[in-house]
Amino acid sequence: MTNTTPVKIGILSFAHLHGAGYASVLAGIPGVELRAADENAERGKPLADRLGIPFTTSYDELLEWGPDGVVVCSENAGHRALVEKAAAAGAHVLCEKPLATSLADGKAMIDACDAAGVHLMTAFPVRFAEPIAGLEQIVRSGGLGRIHAVAGTNPGTMPGGWFVDPKLAGGGAVMDHTVHVADLLRWMLGSEAVEVYAQHNRILYPDLPVETAGTIAVTFADGTVATIDCSWSRPRSYPTWGAVTMQLVGEEGVASADAFAQTFNSYYDGPGREGPQSVSWTPWGGNADAGLVEAFVSGIREGTAPHPNGWDGYRATEIAFAAYKSAETGQPVKLPLEV
Repeated sequence: MTNTTPVKIGILSFAHLHGAGYASVLAGIPGVELRAADENAERGKPLADRLGIPFTTSYDELLEWGPDGVVVCSENAGHRALVEKAAAAGAHVLCEKPLATSLADGKAMIDACDAAGVHLMTAFPVRFAEPIAGLEQIVRSGGLGRIHAVAGTNPGTMPGGWFVDPKLAGGGAVMDHTVHVADLLRWMLGSEAVEVYAQHNRILYPDLPVETAGTIAVTFADGTVATIDCSWSRPRSYPTWGAVTMQLVGEEGVASADAFAQTFNSYYDGPGREGPQSVSWTPWGGNADAGLVEAFVSGIREGTAPHPNGWDGYRATEIAFAAYKSAETGQPVKLPLEV
């Protein structure tokens, strides 16, 4: 496929809040033809209309259009079915995280895409945040020497909706927010996790059927020990969905990064802007969603497999599943897990 050939991309569901952001970026990329499908018309059609793109409530109808790639942003439990449909139709796939609600589903998704000869990319946009990408370059270049310890955080707001339905989401805060930092750790360290110890609770929002706070300790094959705070501990008025930070301690130095630090912060208590609305963050840095989506489109154009791929999504989710097992048993859990 040449750079002048139009790339046909379909959005499969707007259930996940990031779907609208990805669609907005895709709509602005030259040479991309965009369509959307969502079985929930009340949710999907207004977004499609706002972007000025064709919309259908039938995933099969969108796939009959023959897209070169699709972006899957359904509820977590729906990822496997849509990825397998897309692969069977010959479309490359960008799938929202977490990859699946079971390791068996994740492996089946990878196998389906491999069998069909299409790419499977996992949506980890934080890799494309400029502060995080800069930190990765420092680590990879050896600027910190051997890494001994990492403190990673992704505390966010409680998202509500299907995110707190254990059947649709696969869990609570641990499933929702562990995987971003887990992926960054694997990516920066170039090492696989070998042991996980975790605790979680429902101190925050105790009436919900899922855990709302958690702390995870991960040991990697190279000896690095990392912690992950994945709690839904930010107030509803918090300006972003998360707060991904990393602090690394190495033999030659220390370094830290905040994925959402590139903002202008404003506080206004005047008329019409009272309460939570009085605080806003206006980003001035690069758009991490844009980096992710552009990498997906470039992979289709150039015929190269993009990263983070399906296995990156699988391994990050495996750390979350191990955290659940550890919290249940009160013991460290060895990786890899059996499927």
